[in-house]
Amino acid sequence: MSNEEKMYQNAAAAHFREHSSIYLFVIVLFLMGVIFGAIVVNSLSFTQKEDLFYYLSQFFGQVSDGHIAAADELFKQSFFHNTKFIGLMWILGISIIGLPVILILLFMKGMVVGFTVGFLVNRMGWEGFLLSFVSVLPQNLIIIPIFIIAATLAVSFSLKMIRRQFMKKAGQPMMPLFGRYMIAFAVAILFLIAAAGVEAFISPVLMKSIVSSIQS
Repeated sequence: MSNEEKMYQNAAAAHFREHSSIYLFVIVLFLMGVIFGAIVVNSLSFTQKEDLFYYLSQFFGQVSDGHIAAADELFKQSFFHNTKFIGLMWILGISIIGLPVILILLFMKGMVVGFTVGFLVNRMGWEGFLLSFVSVLPQNLIIIPIFIIAATLAVSFSLKMIRRQFMKKAGQPMMPLFGRYMIAFAVAILFLIAAAGVEAFISPVLMKSIVSSIQS
C-alpha cells in the first residue's frame, strides 16, 4: 500500500471517528423512516391498496412488454432527481436554519424506501420481495450511503456555523472547511452518476426477468 493510500485511509478513519455520533444519529433516523414507511402500508385501507396495486400491475405489464422509458431517459431522470436532493442538502447545510430540514429529508427518503418495499411484500409476498430486491436495492446500495454521508456532512457543517455565529466559539477557519464541503459533495455527485447507470441499465433488465417469470 502506497503512502498516499495510507494517507487517504487515515483521513477517512479520522473523519468517521470525529463524526461518529452524527453518523449514528443519521443512520438511526433513516432506519426509523424505513420502518415508518413500512408501517404506513398497513394503515392503508383495502381500497387504497387495491388502487395502488392496480397502477403497479399496469406498470409491471409495461415492463414485461418492454414499454418503459429509454435507458438514457431513465439515466437522466435518476441523475437529476438524486442530484437535486443532494444539492438541496448542500444548500441547507450552509444556511444554518436548514439543519432540521436536512433530517426531515433523510427521514422521508427512508420512508419512501420502506413504503415501496413494504407495499410490494404486503401485496405480493415472496414475489414482491424479489421485485423490490431487483428494482429498489441495486441503485440504493450506492444512493443510500451517499445520502447518509451527505446528510452527516451537511449537519456537521451547519453545527459548526451555528457554534461560530451564535456561541462565538473560535474554531477552524470556515473557508477551508467550506472548500472540503464542496469537494465532498462533488465526489458524491460522481457516485450518483454510477447509481443512475445502475438504475437505468441494470435494474430494468432485472425487473423484466422477474416480472416475466412471475407472469409465466
